[in-house]
Amino acid sequence: MDDISSGTVHRVYQGLLADLDHGRMVPGQRLVETELAARFGAGRNAVREAIQRLAARGVVDLSRNRSPAIRKLDAAETMEVLTVAEAMTALVLGAAALHFVPTIHGSALDDAQAQIEAAADEDEIADFGRARRQFYRVLLEIGGNRELKRLFPAIGMHIVYAQYRSRRLRGIRLADYRAMIEAVRHGGQEQAEAEGRRHVGHVRAIIAEQVTVGTTEALTRNPGHS
Repeated sequence: MDDISSGTVHRVYQGLLADLDHGRMVPGQRLVETELAARFGAGRNAVREAIQRLAARGVVDLSRNRSPAIRKLDAAETMEVLTVAEAMTALVLGAAALHFVPTIHGSALDDAQAQIEAAADEDEIADFGRARRQFYRVLLEIGGNRELKRLFPAIGMHIVYAQYRSRRLRGIRLADYRAMIEAVRHGGQEQAEAEGRRHVGHVRAIIAEQVTVGTTEALTRNPGHS
């Protein structure tokens, strides 16, 4: 019988996210259950459940007549994701600032910041991705809004960062996370919300530049196509 325990499903789920962080899997890549089952030493039911969870998070596309695939965004979809992310990030930061109590939440926020700083110092993309996810989990816990906890992980930023990799983008995110943490600790709800919107605005600007450069290069290589 397939092992579909929560631990096995979680291991496959985390393993697929790690593969995406490391670039071992890329947006658009098909997911073959038998191959994943062999790689992770898990039953196909556990693999299928992990894929379903990733689909709910916006990481995997499920198609009725094709095997599931890592989600891939076109330029317009990327900007749509960022529009939603801007509003949601502001809400997450605002809720965290509103409910932040230093004696209760300070150590968790310290730990989250330390993980981000360490990953940035090591220039390790996968560690930075994990630290980023932990940072937002801490903010969601501080804010305590159950609907935000349900909706925020499904926005699709994991795919955005998998498609648009650059040290410049990672550097901007690190600087922004420091400002966001400071706002949660000391700035109050309005400032924290503003820092959340500003952060996504920075990400949008860098990605828009990358899209423009990529389009220009494609047209240069294929001058007959518009």
